[in-house]
Amino acid sequence: MAQRPSPSYLASMSQDARTVAFRIDRPAPDRAEAAARREAAVARIRAETGIDEALIDALVEGFYARVREDALIGPVFAERIEDWGPHLEQMKLFWSSVALSTGVYQGRPMPKHLPLPIDARHFDRWLQIFEAAARDLCLPVAADHFIVRARRIAESLELGVANANGVLVGPGERYRRPETPWTPDA
Repeated sequence: MAQRPSPSYLASMSQDARTVAFRIDRPAPDRAEAAARREAAVARIRAETGIDEALIDALVEGFYARVREDALIGPVFAERIEDWGPHLEQMKLFWSSVALSTGVYQGRPMPKHLPLPIDARHFDRWLQIFEAAARDLCLPVAADHFIVRARRIAESLELGVANANGVLVGPGERYRRPETPWTPDA
């Protein structure tokens, strides 16, 4: 078994070299052990919240049915999604990973949201619809579990969209897209 470098040796190394030294000294993760820990975590969340794939399916279907009818965010989705089936399947995998920590979603949501013409108003509306769907379709403990995560996701995506548009949003600030002023010619 490899020995850890002494503190004096580590102090003489650059930060990058120290990072590499610690990575090399760590034993390789046991995949079976990691899978068992994940399964235990998923089982614990299921037991505590009552969330399962059937509930995720109902929430995703119910939420996006409401989204398609919404005057503010419905058109943003409609412009980009022709076949809702694959999108909904991806969202079910996403929420399984987010709500249950299953790890079944392997996508990257941030790059998909960066070019969208959205801002704080859209994220607020998305959250209003999501929270209403969660409260209508889930028991309170499950709804709370979903909503906490949805709020984090909305905040993260809003910050990413702002940054992609050259805006650094400070604590407590929200991102608003510049609006074209009205002119009589428009």
